Amino acid sequence: MTVSGAAAHYAAASDLAEGMNPLSFTDELLARQPTSGIDVVTTLSHFAIVTYRVAPDILRRHIHPRFAPDLIDCGGGETALVSVVPFVDQDFRLARFPWLKGRFGQTNYRAYVTDTETGEHAVWFFGTSLDSPAVFVPRQLWKLPWHKASIRFDCDYDARLGRYRSYRMVTANSWADARLELADTGAAPSALDGFADLETGLVLLTHPRRGYYFRRDGRLGSYAIWHSRLRPTVGRVVDARFDLLSRLELVAGGELSSVHSVLMQHQTDFTIYLPPRLAASHHQPA
Repeated sequence: MTVSGAAAHYAAASDLAEGMNPLSFTDELLARQPTSGIDVVTTLSHFAIVTYRVAPDILRRHIHPRFAPDLIDCGGGETALVSVVPFVDQDFRLARFPWLKGRFGQTNYRAYVTDTETGEHAVWFFGTSLDSPAVFVPRQLWKLPWHKASIRFDCDYDARLGRYRSYRMVTANSWADARLELADTGAAPSALDGFADLETGLVLLTHPRRGYYFRRDGRLGSYAIWHSRLRPTVGRVVDARFDLLSRLELVAGGELSSVHSVLMQHQTDFTIYLPPRLAASHHQPA
C-alpha cells in the first residue's frame, strides 16, 4: 500500500459525526521549530493544491484504520477530500549542508484525515512523485513511498498582477502519470465550499503539519513539516488527469465535476523535519 513540532489537537474523533470544529491559525500552529542535522529547508514555487471531493468509503480502503476521513457537506451529502499538490523545489538543501542545493519538480498526493488516537488533523500521503535521482535515498533508507518521475512545469507568473498567466504541469514515466492546466483568478478565496468559515477550510487544506503513510514495507510512518501561512489565490482547473486517483477509484480520469477547490501560491518557504519515524498504533491494518 502506498502513501506520503506536532500540530495542535484540534478536534476529538467523536466530533466527526457532529461536524468539524472551527480551526484557526494559532500561534502554536504557525510556530517554526528550529532546524538541525538532516532537516530539509527549501523554497517551493508554482505551489498548487487541487482538491477533489471523493467517496468516504472508497478513501477508507486506502488509509490506516487509525485515521478517519475529514468530512464536509457540500449540499449533496458528506464527502471526503483528496488533494494533488504539485510544486518545484527551488533550493532543496539540508540544514547541516546548506551549500548543497537541488532543484526539481515534486507532486504529493494526500487525503485529509483525523487521527482517532490523538484528535489531531493530519494528512494521509498516498505517495510522492519526485524528479530527482535523489529519490532513491529516502526510498531505500526510510522506505518512503516516493517515486522517480519526469515532471515538467510550464508556468508564467505575473508578479505585478499577482497571478499566473499560465500554469501547466506534466508528469511522465512514473507510478502516477499526470497532466494539469490551471487558470489563476488572482483573487484571494472568500469561502470554501462545505466549511462553516473560510479560516477553518484554509487551516485544513493548506496547513497540515504532520503526515502519515504506509511505508514501502507496509508499516505506518510519519513525518512533520512547517511552512508559513499561505496567501493563496483561487484557481480553476482547465484540464486535469491523475492516473493514481483513477487507479485508486477515487476520481475518474479527466473528471472535473468533482473538483472542490484550487488554491495557488507562487512561492513559500518549507521545512521537513527528518528523519521520518515509525508510528505506533493500537489499530492494526485489515
